Amino acid sequence: MTQPTRTASHFDPAILSLPRVGRLHLGRWLSAALVLLALALVIKAFAEGDIAWKVVGQFFTAPAILGGLVNTVIMTVSAMALGIALGVLFAIMAMSPNGVMRGCAAFYIWFFRGTPLILQLLIWFNLALVFPTLGIPGLFSVRTIDVIGPFMATLLGLGINQGAYTAEVVRSGILSVDHGQTEAAKAIGMTRLTTLRRIVLPQAMRVIIPPVGNEVVSMVKLTSIASVIQFSEILRNAQTIYYANARVIELLIVAAGWYLIVVSILSLGQIALERHFAKGRAGAGGRHG
Repeated sequence: MTQPTRTASHFDPAILSLPRVGRLHLGRWLSAALVLLALALVIKAFAEGDIAWKVVGQFFTAPAILGGLVNTVIMTVSAMALGIALGVLFAIMAMSPNGVMRGCAAFYIWFFRGTPLILQLLIWFNLALVFPTLGIPGLFSVRTIDVIGPFMATLLGLGINQGAYTAEVVRSGILSVDHGQTEAAKAIGMTRLTTLRRIVLPQAMRVIIPPVGNEVVSMVKLTSIASVIQFSEILRNAQTIYYANARVIELLIVAAGWYLIVVSILSLGQIALERHFAKGRAGAGGRHG
């Protein structure tokens, strides 16, 4: 025999008149207090530390720093363009029915993902030790040291390394497209290359673009590694200045500030891009539902 359900009207009016008290969540408040305390201590340390903030303001817009900023942005765009082009190429090769193409793509991805980026930069910068000249025998040749300077070594190192990661992103995007669409394209006489260009890649872009956008943000920070091969980006130029005036922490704060500004701007673009493609996926789901 079931018991009758008790409603609010069955309770004593004195109980119903008691004030409602929410849970205190002591752990949540304690953790928030500890975080704020740690943040306050960090701010206090920087405020009272031996930091000449006037020097930070003085060098924040110094020509050398702004020149390094321009080089950083140019290198980011150039290396990502090279990385995306190589990523698409090797992703297609990795999915080719030709075994030689698949093997070349697998080796490329394995090697450049498996070795440290700084090592790759050093190899490109010292390529003249292996190949003293570049060119076609009997037609023309140039000294490698005249071609592979800091800028070119950085571009090749960052771009080719990025291509290995982008290849996996592009391959994942291609695999996300329903195989039935490829079969339908073949049925109407499209070649494999035409199918990729007109059917597969346009749909795969919604999967490819968000992670590639994230890689653009990461590339800004990766350019700082090129300071080891004398590429004049933000950190390298900041180091050059503090070697002369001994204001190490001040110039490092300047460099950190500019990296944060550039990354923040690119992050906003990345968020907008991800929302755009997420909205497209939601809309597609709604139409098929």
